[in-house]
Amino acid sequence: MGLYQNRIVVKIGTSTLTNELGQSDLRSFDRLACVLSDVQNMGYEVILVSSGAIAVGKNKLKMKKRPTSMRIKQAAAAVGQCSIMILYDKFFRDYDKTIAQILLNSEDIEHEEKKENLINTFNALLEMGVIPIVNENDSVSYTEIESNERLFGDNDMLSAIVAVLCRAKKLVIFSDIEGLYNVDPRLHPNAKLIERIMHIDDSVYALAGGAGTRRGTGGMRTKLQAAGHATAQGTDTIITNGKNPLALYDIIMCKSVGTLISGKCAE
Repeated sequence: MGLYQNRIVVKIGTSTLTNELGQSDLRSFDRLACVLSDVQNMGYEVILVSSGAIAVGKNKLKMKKRPTSMRIKQAAAAVGQCSIMILYDKFFRDYDKTIAQILLNSEDIEHEEKKENLINTFNALLEMGVIPIVNENDSVSYTEIESNERLFGDNDMLSAIVAVLCRAKKLVIFSDIEGLYNVDPRLHPNAKLIERIMHIDDSVYALAGGAGTRRGTGGMRTKLQAAGHATAQGTDTIITNGKNPLALYDIIMCKSVGTLISGKCAE
């Protein structure tokens, strides 16, 4: 079966949803809801994959530092997921949109019957004009929080898996920088943005560097891994700055934004 040309999966990270103090960035929530609602009004089907549950839960519980023990991380995720969905519901409701929450763990993807039911749920929601908001189920999926070999990997891989499941034409991964550069732009002011990648190999991964920001846990490497999974199934993947969700308008018009990895060009 082919891809849905009007179906877009958007992944947003913790570093975009929170400010430098680690608090919820309400302007980011509002801008994102506005753009995604408007894009849906233009005839597109939109799925949002959202990180941030542990970080938001930490603030809600008035923790001074990000929790380190498993049970406290899971508790923070449970609290934070409620807070995030309240914020999303408020801002999307301002633009007359209905949202739905889908929490996943690895079993939902690995078991064929669950996987088929999940696909049917996504399709039903999209047919009804609902915007699904997806996160990994951190409150029960301890392997996704702790393991270095996580199936999802800070929601970057989760967004790619969702894009493939839903046969979306485009996957937009919002990062905290404009895309992939030839060198780290935070260390080298003359760094050049790589606008298009034709083949993901070791040399491309070498450009990705290490971990992400202090608020998020994902880095550029996980985004490239996600892009490799999505593009292998034909889904175009764009990595760009989440603080500028207006870029989504240019993306749907096929204008150059961030770093594009075209479908079926990666291994």
